[in-house]
Amino acid sequence: MAVGIIVCGAAGRMGRTLINLVTQSSDLMLVGAVEAAGLASVGRDAGESAGLGTLHVPIVDSLEKVIRPDAVTLDFTNAAAAVAHLRTAVKHAAPIVIGSTGYTQPEQAEIDRLAPQTRAVVAPNMSVGINVLLQLVRLAARTLGPDFDPEIVEIHHKTKIDAPSGTALQLGRAVASALGRDFEKSAVFGRQGIIGQRNPNEIGMITLRGGDAIGDHTVVFAGLGERLELTHRAQSRDCLARGALRAATWLIDQPVGRYSMADVLGL
Repeated sequence: MAVGIIVCGAAGRMGRTLINLVTQSSDLMLVGAVEAAGLASVGRDAGESAGLGTLHVPIVDSLEKVIRPDAVTLDFTNAAAAVAHLRTAVKHAAPIVIGSTGYTQPEQAEIDRLAPQTRAVVAPNMSVGINVLLQLVRLAARTLGPDFDPEIVEIHHKTKIDAPSGTALQLGRAVASALGRDFEKSAVFGRQGIIGQRNPNEIGMITLRGGDAIGDHTVVFAGLGERLELTHRAQSRDCLARGALRAATWLIDQPVGRYSMADVLGL
């Protein structure tokens, strides 16, 4: 039986990509599409919005209108909307996959409180490759130890509103955890001026924005006489969407709880 999918952010770039991939799969079925109230896309057919022709699934302005416990909601919207959609999922005991980023501290606290109350996968990056990179970064940090200086560089398109990316922060926290450091105290977000010698406990975080870059992340471990660089480059949004749909098909059969992509992939 096909897994029902509800796409929040249906008219956005990720939303349209998800809808396209859902229609290509015999194991998935689009049963709902949601956009913010007031947008021109509300009321349109989700298939027409995605350039596919009519799918007979109208875009509505509230998740409340389409949510159901036997379908998985996919959220690729913004931080505030993601929190609201998670509240709705908890209310209806419905599974949800959240890929939105850029949370304030109160929003992150609300995500942390609510997610364990339903079936939820929460991950800043659904790409299979990025989640393998996280495992490699932890291994490298543990093996190389404090003699190698970690720096994280990321680039995204010029319309991305949060910096650093949620993925870069996740990579930074993975490095910090492997080295036994407090990320909040170790992270250095860019450098300017006469800054003096690098603190050995620093984890550098460098953000680049421009063009239409979907997302490149490089973790550098700089040692004496050698340097290790681990890089992931997203060449299309399909890698993110495919990971999200993989999470959805996995989540539908899980008990209540908060999960990560590492859980989905068995890492």
